[in-house]
Amino acid sequence: MRALLFTICLMYPLTSFADLKCDIDLKYGVVVNERQIRVVDDHSRTIYQINDTNQLIVLGEVVPLASKQQAELEDFSTGIHYVVPKMIILATEGVQLAVETVEHVYQGLVGADNTNYEKVQSSLQRVQDRIKEKFIQANENFYIGPGRLENVNDLVDQEIEEQLEKAFNTSLGGVLSAIGGLSDGGGEETEQKVDDLSQRIEAMGQELERQVGSKAQYLRKKAHWFCKKMNHLDQIEESLRKNVPELKDINVIITSKTKMSD
Repeated sequence: MRALLFTICLMYPLTSFADLKCDIDLKYGVVVNERQIRVVDDHSRTIYQINDTNQLIVLGEVVPLASKQQAELEDFSTGIHYVVPKMIILATEGVQLAVETVEHVYQGLVGADNTNYEKVQSSLQRVQDRIKEKFIQANENFYIGPGRLENVNDLVDQEIEEQLEKAFNTSLGGVLSAIGGLSDGGGEETEQKVDDLSQRIEAMGQELERQVGSKAQYLRKKAHWFCKKMNHLDQIEESLRKNVPELKDINVIITSKTKMSD
């Protein structure tokens, strides 16, 4: 029963991203607007900033750059300006689709009047709140907080995944209650309940595929793009760290390659 429920919940759309391995961390938060990029620590203090894609200020001091360093800084800055707003949209759309899928599955199996439905909604709201804290758009500023940028189905933080699992577990309890205590019954009646539930899950899977399958695949393609872009930006950052002494100990984007080299 547990496997059956998890299969249908995760199939649409969460496991659409199961083979997308994107091992990327942000050691610092990143704030982007049209005029500048700021790299900030956990206390929102600016570690360094880039003004107009070409001026580097580290710990409040302007850093003079040679022509090659200047070109790399502009490439890095242009990429960050481009990718950060899109990543915020991707995270928001991804978690919204996941939340809608969980709610759809739960309501389809046990109904919105079930006593556990409020618990599910509470868990899912915490998921959305975590995304809002991690990925922020405020007026002209876009902000991504430090931490792991993993698969879309992980949605950046293990705590978010745990909240989704909690929602699934709560749903499972509601399903078991709704079908009337299988362990108490037996024979044909129990088998019929299981068959009915299986048929409902199968029908629900087909409906979810129709409703969210294409959008899940669209988000998956965007996630692939984001992962490739962040790996490319990491390569530029590594070159900057080698060529600009002031940046040597400041590693913003961390991938599997930079983890091995640091």
